[in-house]
Amino acid sequence: MTQHARHEYADALRARYRAASKQDKGRILNEYCRTTGCHRKAAIRRLHQPPPGERRAGRGRPRRYGPEVVPALVRLWQLSDRLCGKLLAPLIPVLLAALERHGTLPLAPALRTQLEGLSAATIDRLLRPVRRRLLPDHPRGRGCGHELD
Repeated sequence: MTQHARHEYADALRARYRAASKQDKGRILNEYCRTTGCHRKAAIRRLHQPPPGERRAGRGRPRRYGPEVVPALVRLWQLSDRLCGKLLAPLIPVLLAALERHGTLPLAPALRTQLEGLSAATIDRLLRPVRRRLLPDHPRGRGCGHELD
């Protein structure tokens, strides 16, 4: 029996399993194990899973910085001659003040506060996709043993 067929069979039995009494659950588990050839504990886990449409999404910590932060950060990064996050973080308030004074980068107060609160690691993490796109042959981006290829 293929993995896909096992999932389909579990989806078909799931509602019956949840509504069953303890004795009936044992019978359903025996039937599932006999049919699919899997162990009893694996069958219990599979039948206890929520159906595919009800699975939880968005686990983990919620995002602190929205998508509007990245374009402004990229602009600051490019204006600073593409500094690393460790050097760019203390420079952001100075850059923002100068750019707002000259009127070239109008920002909402909430966005300005978020940009000033970015840590060096967060800056590097937010800029990673941009760096990979703009600097594909950067020596640190190739990994170990790239000369062996």
